[in-house]
Amino acid sequence: MYTIDLHGKIGLVTGVVNKYSISLHIARKLHQAGMGLYFTYANPSLKERVEEVITDLNPLGLFECDVQNEDMIKGVFGQINKTHDKIHALVHSIAYAPREELGGSFINSTTKQGFMTALDISAYSLIPLSRHAVPLMKEGGSIIAMTYIASQVVIPGYNVMAIAKAALENIIRYIAYEVGKNGIRVNGISAGPVKTLSARGIKDFMKMLEYYPQRAPLGRNITADEIGDAALFLVSPMSSAITGDIIFVDAGFHIVGM
Repeated sequence: MYTIDLHGKIGLVTGVVNKYSISLHIARKLHQAGMGLYFTYANPSLKERVEEVITDLNPLGLFECDVQNEDMIKGVFGQINKTHDKIHALVHSIAYAPREELGGSFINSTTKQGFMTALDISAYSLIPLSRHAVPLMKEGGSIIAMTYIASQVVIPGYNVMAIAKAALENIIRYIAYEVGKNGIRVNGISAGPVKTLSARGIKDFMKMLEYYPQRAPLGRNITADEIGDAALFLVSPMSSAITGDIIFVDAGFHIVGM
């Protein structure tokens, strides 16, 4: 049996909000494999909550980082560089759209400001994060972002977030093309529905949880641990020839037409 050993490797995990966060489950898997981890939080109101749920992961550091502010992003990597001159992984698990943009009529509820906010935080942010992470990936590395099948098909109510995920997936491909020469791989994980804080903002989310087992070939929903396992694989040498791809972790739901 192959054991993934990430001792001596360093990663940065974004998007942890509480104990249900997908990024926290990913962080646990990376930590169990021996990777040292830094974390970010979006604003001061989240700091204590994030500190509480990452304590057992022996974090190397925790930094405030509003991804709409590139100076803050630059500052985070500057702080990391003071202790570690190289990193090996970046986990982008950040998505946000104003609640009023989700649910209802896509045509009538999507505002320009809401559209720009969703694209900025949920998609564009991968670009500056990668821009400042890549110089520290001196030994190569892996960048992972979280996406969803609504980027490809209509999921009623997902609305502007679906547009953001479509943009994110194309950003993944463009960054993968550009940094491949540095031995850096960039991939997305398209996960099935999991109960998280952000998921609560999606109209009819509970109906999604009921519907997936009826349609997915495996006949069930997925777990956050399974997403973590996929992320561990993508960070590890086992995925050394995979880049620019979207890995589905959805019990096969994405392959079903009717």
